[in-house]
Amino acid sequence: MRRVYMQDILKSNTPAFVFDTAVLQKRAVQIREIVGETVSLCYSMKANPFLVTTMLTCVDKLEVCSPGELAICKKLGVDGSRIIYSGVNKGITDIREAYEYGVGIFTAESIRHADLIQQVFEAADSDQKAEVILRLNAGSQFGMAKEDLFDILQHRETRYRSLNITGIHYFVGTQRKRAKRKIKELQMLLELFEEIRNLFGLELKKLEYGPGFAVPYFADDDFSDTLFPVKELKDILNEVAQKVELTIEMGRFFTAECGTYYTNVADLKTVGNAHYCIVDGGMNHLTYLGQMMGMKTPIIKHYKNAMVQDGTVDKKTWCLCGSLCTTSDILCREVEFEHLEIGDTLAFENVGAYSVTEGIYLFLSRTMPKVYLKDESGSLTLVRDAIETSTINTMNI
Repeated sequence: MRRVYMQDILKSNTPAFVFDTAVLQKRAVQIREIVGETVSLCYSMKANPFLVTTMLTCVDKLEVCSPGELAICKKLGVDGSRIIYSGVNKGITDIREAYEYGVGIFTAESIRHADLIQQVFEAADSDQKAEVILRLNAGSQFGMAKEDLFDILQHRETRYRSLNITGIHYFVGTQRKRAKRKIKELQMLLELFEEIRNLFGLELKKLEYGPGFAVPYFADDDFSDTLFPVKELKDILNEVAQKVELTIEMGRFFTAECGTYYTNVADLKTVGNAHYCIVDGGMNHLTYLGQMMGMKTPIIKHYKNAMVQDGTVDKKTWCLCGSLCTTSDILCREVEFEHLEIGDTLAFENVGAYSVTEGIYLFLSRTMPKVYLKDESGSLTLVRDAIETSTINTMNI
């Protein structure tokens, strides 16, 4: 890892992502202060794997959803006991690897998952049981029907004797704005715990809940208090935490605002009444949930490469396009800038979640962007250099 300065990025190191760890830590602390110490926090690392080390200083648990994410944890030396191993597709090899690493909690999203976890722990030369939380279906491909969940509980001392079933996992989706629905979900889950207690004589202790809090991305969104969604749910979260060990898992809500994507202006042209700006990045790097063909305007800062000398005002509305050879590569259809010139830098804000891994990076064999972490002093550390994708897209002959 090597250190660089912001002016270097603005001049010649684009495209690049910069994640501000001080901003991230401050937000995590604020969330912790709002929910209080009785509510545990879990970071869903799929939101941004480059922030795992920072987030582990702020949260209690880490949600891992794939063998690849577990491999990242191994490389970073993450304590396995802090990992919740989730994911809709777990094979027996994946579960065995997680067991050998010392993963603390497994989620079971189906009867098959419960069977496979049982097989791995039963075959192990140990009396250790797997701590398991059962994921309840919330209307998607994730989790299991209530009937299947009850079937596992019914046979917990026979077919699943190597499982220590301690709780329920529940997550509906992301960017959810209605607090009333979350309150109803939490009330429903408390009723489910009571039903399980009455039917099976089992006192489940833990609830892993993903609230899917919404974050603002676009110019028309409300940025006045980006922590309001968690403040709005504070009372019900604390009420639930008095009855079960509550953990709220989040990714986007933690990380979105700590990230910025920098891209330089590569070309400018006018065709009729349309002004086109071509940047050295593109939609293969930059994604915003809810953005469709550049119809919404994200928050963008404009950094000049040179001072304007004559004092004139040259203000135009630009269509920002990436470097891909496809008409789909439109980052923003209409955005106004003054004195936009080749070599200037555009900084797209609020890209701390998902964008760095979610893009169609292999399309057209373009170079993958650099990734930097920015600390509280303002210095930047390169944590991933640019990667040429042409080697990945070439046949082995």
